[in-house]
This record gives sequence, C-alpha cells and structure tokens, in this order.
Amino acid sequence: MKKLIIVESPHKAKTIQKYLGQDYVVMASSGHICDLPQKTLGIDVEHRFQPQYEINQDKKDIIKKLKAAVKQYPDVYLATDPDREGEAISWHLKNVLEIPDGKNRATFNEITGKAVTKALQEPREIDMNLVNAQQARRVLDRLVGYKISPILSNKIKANSSAGRVQSAALEMIVKREREIRDFKPEEYWNIFAFLLKDAQADVRKNVIKASFADIDGQKCRLTCKEEADAVLDKVSRAAFAVDEAKKSLFKAKPQPPFTTSTMQQDASHKLNMSAPQTMQVAQQLYEGVEIEGEGVHALVTYIRTDSVRISPEMQGYTLKYIREKFGEEYAPKKPNFYKTKSDAQDAHEAIRPISLERTPESLQNKINRNQYRLYKLIYERYLASQMTEAVYNTLSVHIRAEADDNKAYGFKVNGKAVRFPGYTVIYNTVQENEEDDQTGVLPDLAEGDKLTLKELKSEQKFTKPPSRYTDASLIKALEENGIGRPSTYASIISVLDKRAYTQKENKAIAPTPLGEAICDYMVEHFPEIMDLQFTAKMEGALDMIETEGMEWQRVIESFYPKLIKRVAEAGRFGNKVKMEEQESDVVCEKCGAKMVVRDGKYGKFLACPNFPKCRNIKPINQPVAKCPKCGKDVYKRTSRTGKVFYGCSGFPDCDFLSWDLPAPYLCPECGSVMKVSKLKTGVKYTCVNKNCNHSELVKQ
Repeated sequence: MKKLIIVESPHKAKTIQKYLGQDYVVMASSGHICDLPQKTLGIDVEHRFQPQYEINQDKKDIIKKLKAAVKQYPDVYLATDPDREGEAISWHLKNVLEIPDGKNRATFNEITGKAVTKALQEPREIDMNLVNAQQARRVLDRLVGYKISPILSNKIKANSSAGRVQSAALEMIVKREREIRDFKPEEYWNIFAFLLKDAQADVRKNVIKASFADIDGQKCRLTCKEEADAVLDKVSRAAFAVDEAKKSLFKAKPQPPFTTSTMQQDASHKLNMSAPQTMQVAQQLYEGVEIEGEGVHALVTYIRTDSVRISPEMQGYTLKYIREKFGEEYAPKKPNFYKTKSDAQDAHEAIRPISLERTPESLQNKINRNQYRLYKLIYERYLASQMTEAVYNTLSVHIRAEADDNKAYGFKVNGKAVRFPGYTVIYNTVQENEEDDQTGVLPDLAEGDKLTLKELKSEQKFTKPPSRYTDASLIKALEENGIGRPSTYASIISVLDKRAYTQKENKAIAPTPLGEAICDYMVEHFPEIMDLQFTAKMEGALDMIETEGMEWQRVIESFYPKLIKRVAEAGRFGNKVKMEEQESDVVCEKCGAKMVVRDGKYGKFLACPNFPKCRNIKPINQPVAKCPKCGKDVYKRTSRTGKVFYGCSGFPDCDFLSWDLPAPYLCPECGSVMKVSKLKTGVKYTCVNKNCNHSELVKQ
C-alpha cells in the first residue's frame, strides 16, 4: 500500500513526489492549519497561558482532503521543515488529523531522493521541545501585540501595532537616524605626493602615490586649509627618500559558507535584493525550481540556519571536486572548519548547493534571473569556503620628506600583489583593500631610494555620520545583538515597512514620523520591550526551551506581570500623541483650505483639515496610466492585505481593476487587459490572458 507524506508547501510536495515516485502520495498543508484566533486573545491566562488554537478558516477544505488521505493511507509521515515552525505544523497536523502516537516525523536538510528516503527510514517522534519553543514565541508575541497595540491605536494612530521584536528593531533604526541628525561634521585634509623613483622613466607607469601620515614620526591630522597649505609649502621644497620598506606575505582566509543572516547581507550588497525577496527566492531554490528541459529540482540545502557547519561527507566530496577541477594546490590538506557563534542553534548545516556538478553556468537561462543570481552567490561562497588561502606579497613603505624647517614629513605607500590566488580564483578578483592600497601593484622601492616629486595634491574632506541601516546592516546588527533568529529577520523588516514605521530611500531604511512617535511612546511606557538586552535574553530563553526542555510557561510567567503593569500605567497616564500633519499645495475645492497628508489603513491620502465639517478626501498619488475601459486616470492602490493593484478613478461608474500596470487600451485580439513591462528600448504590452499570445513593443 502507498504511504502518505505531508509537507507544508505544495511546491515542496511536487519536488518530493518526483523524487519518490508512485510508492508514496505527497500532500501539502499549505502552512499552519491552526493558530490563535484573530479577534480574541486566545490565551487562557488563568491556566498558565494555555493557547486556545483554532483551525484556520481557509484550511478547512485542505484538512478534509488530508483526513480522507489518512484513512486511505494509514502509514503517514509528517515531513514539514526541520525547525520550530515546521515542528509545530507537524504537531498540529498530528492532533487535527488524529494520527496515532509514534515515530512518524521525518526531517531532512536537503530535498533530494537520497536525503528524503533516508529520513523516511529513520523517522522519530515529534520533538515537543521544539514545539514548546514555538508555542512560547507565539504566546509572547500575541500578549505583546494584543495588550499594547490598542493603546498605541488610541494614543497615537488608529491601527497601530507593537511587536516584541519589531519594536526593538524600530528603536535601533530611530536611534541611528537621530545620531545622523545630531552629527556635526568635522573638517580634515588629505595630502598626496606623486613621486618618481627614476625621473627619466615612463611617467604613466612609474608614478607612486604616497599619502601624508606624520610629522617627525608623530601621526598628524590636518583639520583646516591653513594647516594643509603649510604642509604643502614645506613639502614642495623637500627632498624625498625611502626610510623604511617592509616586505611580507599576507594570507587571506576564505569566508565561511552562508548562514541565513550572511546570505541576506551579501544578497543585499551584491544583488540589490531585499531581505524578504532573498528569502522568497532562497525558499524556491530549497523547495525546487523548474529547470528548463529537466523539470523540478531542489538546488540548495535548508535556508534557515545560523550554523557554518558542513557535513564530513559533503566536505570530502567537495575537496575531491576542487582537486579535479582546480588542482591539488587549491584544496587544503585538512578540511576548513569554521566556528559557529556561541549562541547559534547549530541544528542544520550552512546553506550550500546540493550538488557541485550543478554549476551556475549549467543553469544560466534555465531558471529565472533572481534564482540564478542567488544560486550563483550561494554556490561560489560555499566552494570558496572550502579552498586554500589566497597569498599576497605586500610592501609597506614609509617615505621621509626632509624640509627646510628641520622637520621630517612622513608619507606612506602600501602595495599588494597576488602571489597565489587560492579561493579568489572562484571570484576572479582580489580581496577588498584599504583605500590607499595600490592593489595589484608592488612598487619597486627599498630603503635609501631617492625619489623625485612630480606633483602634490590636497583634498578637503569631512567626517561622515553613521550610515542609515540597510537590510544588510540591520540584519547584521540584529544578529550581533541577539534580536530575532534566522527565520525572523526578513519578516521584521517587512512588518516595519508594511506598518509605515519605516520607509526605503534607495537601500537605506529611514524611520517615518509615525515610526518615531511609536518608538518614543514605547521607550517611555514599555522600556523592557525596547531594551535590546532584555529582548536578547528572551530569545535565549526560547533557545533553552528548545535545547534543554525548560518549561515554556516559565518564560511567560517571568514577563507577563511586568507587561500588565506597564499596560495599566500607559492606559491611565499616557498622554495622547498629536502627529504633525504635512500641508500640501492642493486646495480643497469644497471649502478652499489647503489639504493635508494623512495616513490611512491603505496608505497616505489627502484630506481636508476642516474635518468633520468638510469630509473631502483625495488620493495622494499621481495617476500612473489611463483606464483602458473609460479613459480616466488609473491610480496605484493597496489592498487590505497589502497587495498593490491598479484601479480606475472613475469607480464606481467604471469597475476597472488590475493587478498589473495596464496598457492604455485593451488587447485587440481578445479584449483582455494588457500589462506593461519596461524594457531598455521602450515598453512592452502583453495580454494577461494565458490563452492569448498577443504582445506589442512600444518604442520610446
């Protein structure tokens, strides 16, 4: 008889079904089937915070099908993701589907036929420590959100919310923004001397750029133009000579393979992908992607991990691959091992490709662009992490300029040249260097060499404030402070943006006025939640539930009394916060007042300041297209679930709606909407009807 496997993702089910064949039936729960109720607290505070789970309304049909399958195929394996959330999903499935106790939990770190088959041969019981860690997190987050959000909605703005982790992250962003505002730049000057060892040599190839460093051996910082001009004056008539030249070897170790955090950071830096986008694409690579001509295949191991560990079997295979492809000298004699952070859970391997034979080049144009780019990033980082060090010849030179004031003005030159590329052969580049390093160039300089001054240059500079957080730097800061876990970094950033507490300016994350107001109120009335050390301590407690079996209710009991006390005080004594409104240039045609910008449930809009006497409102955004039905303006809007759509301004007389930016006319072939795609040469109109292949290229 066939055996039943239940996973959480339909896409994952499709991949596993392909690997296992006809002896198994693989079905999906499509995520959690149970959760706390939406409209009530759903926690029995009087009975040690017992959660009161409900079956999700949108999962009733799925549960019906799963129950029928469990009756038909009594051998059932629960194969949801190998983490807290996955364990909780399996636990709920077991209870709701009335699956008998026993060893029916199958976990695997990668979705391959071999790994899945092995997991099915070695099933285990559901790990209640993992389940309880997830329950504790869910209950904590529900208590914080349910108790504090109504106060924020009443005191600051309707529909405001608080989160146990998101609020701490918000304070980090707000604090950084205020440091930037309060920063006072300080002036400083750099001086560069362009020198020749041989005055008769080809100037283009032999100029040595040296940067001013010291006077009589004491480091010197030039803080104004007058100081810089004084040094320029003395140095312009000085005699230059090398008084120290140190040659050495520098060995650069490869970076460890990716964790969830470092993958998100690198994808932000190198691919310009947001953290939520990175996780979405990584999930596809883990669950399986459609490879042109081959069908669905999983490409990487589990993507929620804080470990840099690699299995011995994979390391042995990798070293063999490196020797064969690159040569013996590129494979270390002993495998490279990297230290996982002390507070890491280390439940899974680092993120790596499943097979090194699946090179990025072999997948180019066979999977979509973002899947290819992220896979290439993961593949190269992993392969490089298992290779030998890069070795550089380095030269550190100090040049002495003897001036007529009997002072020695010191200049420095640093050079670096590749001696053996090691792991950098993967990237075909050298490691990033200091600003004044002459990378790839090793000046031919030795002690006693006389130098001729060709040119002097000075440049004015100002100290810079700390940069705003980006997805990458915020994730790094969250990880360093023990805030959140690999599975939550992307959702933290996403929630702050969705709530309009932050906004993106290019890649930088800036707090909105609403975000700052929320932060200030939380710091004043709920300091524990905003305390990074307190939040990190709570994360540590959740880890102890998972790893040591600590009773999960104890974590809640240590926190809840403080929360209730703070809630009561904020409700009684917290002052209502009046948000400043931004005045627009738009005049209300009904009463003549200048309309103001307000935040609504679905985004910003223009409202008459004389409300409730005048109730005139307008959309704040500019029209983005013309309605293909009636010709009126089309505006970009946001649904209740936060999804962007496009609607006609003539509603309700015109009912035109589209998820895609529409072309100004309907498809001439079938009458459906045509969506707009931007190209380098113009725009392309494509019919959204899957049965119609009509498209048009509109040059601009």
